[in-house]
Amino acid sequence: MFPSLTRLPGDLFPDFEALQRQVEQLFGAPSWPSSIRASARGAFPALNMGVTAEAVEIYAFAPGLDPAKIDVELEKGLLVISGERASDLPQESDKATVYADERFSGPFRRAISLPDDADAARVQASYRDGVLKVIVPKRESAKPRRVEVREAGI
Repeated sequence: MFPSLTRLPGDLFPDFEALQRQVEQLFGAPSWPSSIRASARGAFPALNMGVTAEAVEIYAFAPGLDPAKIDVELEKGLLVISGERASDLPQESDKATVYADERFSGPFRRAISLPDDADAARVQASYRDGVLKVIVPKRESAKPRRVEVREAGI
């Protein structure tokens, strides 16, 4: 590659970026989690999780799956999403050669630890447009509630 004409001599940042790209090509992209509760990047399906006052909401991004082949199980505070994604690639032969296979295929399993106030009996799951939405309501006793303050009679 040609060096940039706008680059100043002695500018180290472009050198570090080039070194980082070379290391990533050599060893693969870094797979650090985005947070303490997150899995490594590249895990399938990718998850977004959040908590509201009413429920724990989990969104699993899994396009191209048959909803009947997705298993969602909840046991002892652990939500497990599993299934299998079939490969869409043609088999290699004299007529077809596969040059890149970047889309995940095969069996998958993701386990998510739920908070103690999750109500396992009322879990709901739906799949639409490649997104599995799992809602785990909180127990009524764990939800915030307003306590009425009455005037005490003396």
